[in-house]
Amino acid sequence: MTTYPLPTVVAVARTLSPYYRKLYAGLPDTGWALADLPVVEQAAFWDPAVPIEAQLTGPLSDGIVFKSGGTTGSPKFSVFTAEEWTAFVSAFGESLTANGLHSGMRVANLFYAGELYASFLFLHDSLRQALSNVVEFPISGQADLAFIAKSLKDFSIDVVLGVPTTILKLAELVRETGMTGLKVQRILYGGEDLYDDQRAFIASVFPGAHITSVGIASVDGALIGYCDPTCGPHEHRVFGRHTIVEIVDDATGLPIEAPGQEGRVLLTNLTRLLMPIIRYPSGDRARWIDPPGTEDRRFRLLGRSDDGARIGPMTLYVEDVHHVLEPYTERAGISGFQLVVTHQGRLDRMTLRIGTGDPAAAAAHTAQISAAIYAARPMFGELLHKDLVHPLEVEWVSGRELETNPRTGKLRRVIDRRQDGA
Repeated sequence: MTTYPLPTVVAVARTLSPYYRKLYAGLPDTGWALADLPVVEQAAFWDPAVPIEAQLTGPLSDGIVFKSGGTTGSPKFSVFTAEEWTAFVSAFGESLTANGLHSGMRVANLFYAGELYASFLFLHDSLRQALSNVVEFPISGQADLAFIAKSLKDFSIDVVLGVPTTILKLAELVRETGMTGLKVQRILYGGEDLYDDQRAFIASVFPGAHITSVGIASVDGALIGYCDPTCGPHEHRVFGRHTIVEIVDDATGLPIEAPGQEGRVLLTNLTRLLMPIIRYPSGDRARWIDPPGTEDRRFRLLGRSDDGARIGPMTLYVEDVHHVLEPYTERAGISGFQLVVTHQGRLDRMTLRIGTGDPAAAAAHTAQISAAIYAARPMFGELLHKDLVHPLEVEWVSGRELETNPRTGKLRRVIDRRQDGA
């Protein structure tokens, strides 16, 4: 498994990638530190008008391509050489052993596949690379819930991998049907966070099962965090040999070293050279738990950053909402907006708070704006139809009521309040 020193990653990127060559135009050849490098701006990095070759350091002649997150109009296509993909899944696979998986287990893979989505194949390859004598059942999250439940029982499956929404729906079915005889010992979730009320519900249906995060990784970013027995809810350890994780201050942009202070997460990947990822915003907010110098230092996730708001397995990006609201800026007197994410009844809720001079009059545009949001992010409507999230709420307020950062006065585009009730 090949990892590269940071200077090598930066040298390859600035020499061979048109994007990084422009980004690092003023950077000296030597004498710089990681914090001296500019942060990647996602809008420019994933600009649909720019060919993907602008990010690459060479031709794509072998490997694999995935589509990740992204806005409806601006998808993110992440590419890996075969060697880079193997390094990626091998490292994550090793972390699964730290998370309690071992030979002899029967594992149901309930992640999603198709349309260039990575999670199902990522977990499949991670299992194959790191664990021997594991029996995998590649069921997928798209399968009928009754089929999933029957498979768990018929094959005495003891490990379930999947996104929380799938696991919650499965638990609801098991409870409603009164199914017995299941032997699930471990439930590992990923793709979104699991809150305390959801965890308690799943535990009541699968008594005795150990419920924890499968780990955090993104194909557009890097390996982010893994779990071991020392990690509590919402806590992970960094993949220290493979990824440099920074938590940076919102106001100053400087790295935070002391435990306890909240900031946004930046990723630098040390295994990818074809599409380098250097100081890339992951979209997460976090704070350190362990002091500096701790091996594979622990951190706690605190929700999403201003790049986008995640509800269930979907991310609604600020850029998408901005485009939806543009036609209404003048006629509704819009002065700003923010996305507020809350959690109620085991489901996430998104509230779009829009500032205006006359909230009562502007409310006449609520139905059109809601419809436009669903049209811009079709997955939102699909999740709503499946009862996996609450409907979008639109709240019109005075511009003064929009929350700002008390230190900088800047508008808080995304407010994640799910932890308040977790």
